Amino acid sequence: MGEGAADVAVVGLGAMGSMALWRLAARGARVIGYDRFSPPHDRGATHGESRMLRSAYHEGAFYVPLVGEAIDLWRQLELETRAELLTLTGAQLLGPPDGELVAGALASAREHRLEHRLLDEPELRRRQPGLRLGPDDVALWEARAGLLRPEACVAAALARAGELGAEVHRNTTVVGVSPDGEGVVVHSRPSAQPAAALRATGEAASRVTARHARRAVVSVGPWLPQFPGLGTPPLWVERQVMGWFAVDDPATFAPERFCVWAHQGTSGPLTYGFPTLDGATVKAGVHHGGQATTADTVDRTVGEADLAALRALAMTRLRGVRPEPVRARVCLYTNTTDEHFLVGPAPGCDGAILLGGFSGHGFKFASVIGDIAADLALTGSTLRQIAAFATNRSDVAVRGEFR
Repeated sequence: MGEGAADVAVVGLGAMGSMALWRLAARGARVIGYDRFSPPHDRGATHGESRMLRSAYHEGAFYVPLVGEAIDLWRQLELETRAELLTLTGAQLLGPPDGELVAGALASAREHRLEHRLLDEPELRRRQPGLRLGPDDVALWEARAGLLRPEACVAAALARAGELGAEVHRNTTVVGVSPDGEGVVVHSRPSAQPAAALRATGEAASRVTARHARRAVVSVGPWLPQFPGLGTPPLWVERQVMGWFAVDDPATFAPERFCVWAHQGTSGPLTYGFPTLDGATVKAGVHHGGQATTADTVDRTVGEADLAALRALAMTRLRGVRPEPVRARVCLYTNTTDEHFLVGPAPGCDGAILLGGFSGHGFKFASVIGDIAADLALTGSTLRQIAAFATNRSDVAVRGEFR
């Protein structure tokens, strides 16, 4: 493609951007991708060795068909790259029977006729001896659930996109996307160049490169709130910490025996966890409840308060693990006010498509979101039902219609 025009420029090559690049290249589009780092990386949300896939979706039954399409596309990417990306383990969803997690997931399972079963404490103990139920909890088991390997998913999508002709610019910061009447112009510079140089003249300023494309897909995760010119709806970035705990009996927590799980009680945040992937540790974390931050100022040091929350989680929800985390990492959620995604035209920039606000539950959808982005970039519309993700939606209307 050289330095000429592209059909589509993809800005940000994490979960959604890498999948958009793959799906666009698979359709024969001339496509160029940019990332300020070298993906897969740990600067945003697309890292941590595992991400959960659930089908009985308590966030809304309208998500369920998208999960099914996403599974098919994850399997397609596995076939095309021979990478191991998705492991189906089933899921145990724990909490009061009338709580948001269990009741919402049960409603989705029934509406879409998903394989599921309600378990009492003795049956859960037989099936999953590594999990603890609270005194008022039940367990909802669903079959079509498991885990994805985020770093491997991004690496596979980028590799396949490259094989199909996509041009990838790593360590390249896009400083703006602007309409030009026939499409958009993408302005970029090497990430090593200081931002102050953008205000300079002469040789430093000349390092900013302009490329034309018919459309742009902008998916920059926690950098989206500060990305100029898109008219992005309100978003806030949240610091999250996930931890890994040593297990006493690795066989108990092997993926063929131990499900992914989530728990939400009558108070406090949702917690979640995974089987062992390394034969020595299991990962678990707290969903939401983190501090507001920005992508450039986040404290990536794991402190005592972070570790205390992880210890409490391990002691409350797990059996057969040592409560002191052996390691922990920081990741970032980019949240909308209603926790539904942003997928559609950028309100402030003709020719740009916005992907963002995935609110800590979006990774499982990345493959189908990438395909939806390809629909929007190449045809201007999609047959997928994405009204809940409208980029110009009213928060009040979305809450009333979809929650």
